[in-house]
Amino acid sequence: MSARVVADLSVTLDGVAAGHDQSLDHPFGPRIGERLHTWMFEHAADNAAEVEAITAASAYVMGRNTFSPGRGAWDPDWRGWWGDDPPYHAPVFVLTHHERDPLPMDGGTTFTFVTGGLEEALRRAREAAGDGDVAIAGGASTVNACLAAGVLDELRLHVAPITAGDGVRIFEGVPDLQLRPVASRTTPYVTHLTWVRPA
Repeated sequence: MSARVVADLSVTLDGVAAGHDQSLDHPFGPRIGERLHTWMFEHAADNAAEVEAITAASAYVMGRNTFSPGRGAWDPDWRGWWGDDPPYHAPVFVLTHHERDPLPMDGGTTFTFVTGGLEEALRRAREAAGDGDVAIAGGASTVNACLAAGVLDELRLHVAPITAGDGVRIFEGVPDLQLRPVASRTTPYVTHLTWVRPA
C-alpha cells in the first residue's frame, strides 16, 4: 500500500493562506500576522485532535516559502522557523531552486532540499514514508500544485473567522475538481473541514 498524500492548511474565510509582503518579522504578511493560527497556539487544547493530525505523517513536503522568508541563494545560518527541534520529527523535503546540503535537526527532523520539482519531492517523500502518510506542509502554492496534479488524497482546511482581502489563496489556479466532504467541526476560533479525493 503506497503512502497517502494529505495536506493541512489554515486559511481565512476568503481562502487566503498567506498575505503579501512576507518577511522574517511577518511570516504570513503584516496584515494577517498570527491570526490564522490562533486556534492552534492559543487554543490547542480545544483542537488537540487536529493539531496532532498535522504532525502525524511519516514524511513531509513543503515549499521554499514555508521553510524560509528568503527567495534567492540560501543563508547558511537559516535553519527554519521552529528552533532546533522542529515539530515534524520525520524527513521533510523542501522545494527550492537553490541547492543546499541536508539539514539534520533535533528530534528526528531532517530538511532535504529538492531542486527537481514537486514530482521528485513526492517520490522521495513516499520512499521515506513507507506505508505512512506524506503531508504537504504548505504553503498554499504547493497544496494547489498537488491539487492540480491530482496527487492529493485528503485536504484538511482550518478556516479562521477572519478575512484578508488579498494574498495567496487555496484553489488558485487549480482546474475543476471534485472532492468528497468527510468531516467538519466548529469551535469559536476555527472551522475544520476535511475532503477526500473520490475513489
